[in-house]
Amino acid sequence: MHRMAAPAITVALLATAWEAIVRIDHINERTLPAPSQIIAAMVDTWPELMAATAITTGETAAGFAIAVASGIGTGMALYRSRMLHRALYPLLVAAQTIPLIAVAPLFMLWFGFNPAGKVVLVAVLGLFPIAVQTSRGLVAVPQFYEDVALTCGATRAWTLWHVKMRVAARQIFGGIRICAAYVFGTAVTAEYLGATNGLGIWLQGAFNSFRTPLIFSATLVIIIGTGLLFLLIDAAEYALLGERDDDSASYDGR
Repeated sequence: MHRMAAPAITVALLATAWEAIVRIDHINERTLPAPSQIIAAMVDTWPELMAATAITTGETAAGFAIAVASGIGTGMALYRSRMLHRALYPLLVAAQTIPLIAVAPLFMLWFGFNPAGKVVLVAVLGLFPIAVQTSRGLVAVPQFYEDVALTCGATRAWTLWHVKMRVAARQIFGGIRICAAYVFGTAVTAEYLGATNGLGIWLQGAFNSFRTPLIFSATLVIIIGTGLLFLLIDAAEYALLGERDDDSASYDGR
């Protein structure tokens, strides 16, 4: 809780300053709505906003789950096969530089306006950082971990799953967090370019009707959704690996 206090106070101060500037300067809400106007717009359109959010959340959750599973599997394959690593690793790194706007239209042509296309797009773009971090994490595990396990009679497969994956888990979770940072944005952008429902269509309708508070309300929902996803990842990491060793040192000044 003490870690959350500082950013919470900062957000409160920024929101207060934002509200004061809009009110004092009498800025039109179509240009820049005040936080209170954004909240009021969310309350007025809550059922429709939540219906759109449910569509986007479902696409995001499905794509994210596929990205995690396929990303970890791909990273392990890159680690186990030197030839596969040489052939695919540079392509995975390069793929992370491809802008979403360049590939989203292709998925529209292949899958149409159906949610399945958004799920696949989220999964494909999300697996890259997870695969790269999984491969790098396994390579960085000191060799003596494997030597000790093999000396004690463990198989290489058992050693990979129960020793190396455990040691590399923190870095793998780092890749998962990188993926989580933009999965909601990926789904929303794909919907904006072509869909029948979701937050992307919500944003498109708000923009076309010049309802700026609704644009901010969708943005706020995306931020909250991403934050909740990060909390779930933190909870999963804590359940699997326990508390980070550097947590107390980082915040106690030691």
